Amino acid sequence: MMTGGTPLRSLDEDELLGRILPGFPASKDLVVAPGDDAAVLHTSGRVIATTDTVVLGRDWLDAWSSGADIGHKVVAQNLADVAAMGGHPTGVLVTLVADPELSLEWVLDHVRGLAEACLAAGVAVLGGDLSSAPAGVVMVSVTALGRLDGEPVLRSGARAGDVLAVRGSLGLADAGLRLLQADTVDLLPVAVERQRRPEPPLAAGPEAAAAGATAMLDLSDGLLRDGGRIARASRVVIDLVPQALAPDVAALSGALGAEAALDCVLAGGEEHSLLATFPTGSLPEGWRAIGSVRDPAGGEAPGIVVAGRAVAHTGWDHFRDA
Repeated sequence: MMTGGTPLRSLDEDELLGRILPGFPASKDLVVAPGDDAAVLHTSGRVIATTDTVVLGRDWLDAWSSGADIGHKVVAQNLADVAAMGGHPTGVLVTLVADPELSLEWVLDHVRGLAEACLAAGVAVLGGDLSSAPAGVVMVSVTALGRLDGEPVLRSGARAGDVLAVRGSLGLADAGLRLLQADTVDLLPVAVERQRRPEPPLAAGPEAAAAGATAMLDLSDGLLRDGGRIARASRVVIDLVPQALAPDVAALSGALGAEAALDCVLAGGEEHSLLATFPTGSLPEGWRAIGSVRDPAGGEAPGIVVAGRAVAHTGWDHFRDA
């Protein structure tokens, strides 16, 4: 935990908010800005809501990530969920729960990262909450809101004959984590940067919905695990094409070796690319096909098949892997 400098306990809550709130971006849709009991936001149509929490020592280490990195990351992973429903992000609510010994300097750096990520995505910071925590505890939670102009794209809509496609990278974030753990970050700096600051293709979510995507989700827990979620929700079998994943594996093999690279591509989490299924012939620009969808055959269970072999839904699990 980042201590030293000015501890939070040296300020009261109003003083801390006075340092934090000016750093957050506003929006033309924000009717009442943070500072009252609640913010007020102009909305139209359906509203998407999602939330995610990160915890020091569980989701990040200060030795690897700055406060600004964590701000970027927690915004990105929430906005990716909005995009995966086919929606446009509109605003976020931010909660910080921290040991009073946490430094003000870390918090202001974190606010800077949050603000940069929100500005890049064109969303407002609507408000949030502050709370103290026991010694050593730091938690950040973001709730993201989004606008849905049409029907939501669910996990359960994939149908036999669809194409499975990805928009974005595969395995880079997990490769970055492994390089950080091994203290070999110079082998593939782009992977380390993706681990610290994901880059979800936010605009691709609504574009995929408009193109007729039948199912979609944010790749947060690995291709096999998240692809398996689509397969089970849709009661289908998804056949991954190894040849389609070969470029992703090759991009990581020089830094990690072929076996670890393949594991990153298949099971690596925190990528925040988008995974979706489309009717044949309707793949939007920028998406690449990596598999196909079919009905289960002869008692076969819904799930993922790689090179003709059913595979376990490996990937990150918050409780099993804690």
